[in-house]
Amino acid sequence: MTIPRLALAAMVAAFTAGCGASPITSARIESAIAPTFANLVQLQVSSMGLPPMQANDFAATATCRRPGALSLPGSGEWMCTLIWQGPERQMLRDTFDLFVTTDGCYTATAAAETLGGPTLKAADGRAVRNRLYTFEGCFDTT
Repeated sequence: MTIPRLALAAMVAAFTAGCGASPITSARIESAIAPTFANLVQLQVSSMGLPPMQANDFAATATCRRPGALSLPGSGEWMCTLIWQGPERQMLRDTFDLFVTTDGCYTATAAAETLGGPTLKAADGRAVRNRLYTFEGCFDTT
């Protein structure tokens, strides 16, 4: 018998509810993923051969939530929208699917192809790894 993913997540949330409030909250995820993303954009710009920019120039902000009806804090599936400034101060918006583990580590994967695929072509024609397509990070859960 296969249990649907949402039903499984609800059972896990109900089971862990008696253990106290989860330290995995939208605020903690948002404060972790935005600077991680900005640092990766800075590295990506450099590897693409584009004019350098500092991580804070991208002004990345994140809004994260649980998908579906499950809006409780905790590990599992999350969705984050990042709003950031690209070259020439153009406002950009990208969405990432996250899987957050109980220790506060996450894997973020671009939800659409707006950031390109796993590899991109640099200004000089080289193929470079797209650091923004899938990335990992962690945050403090204490």
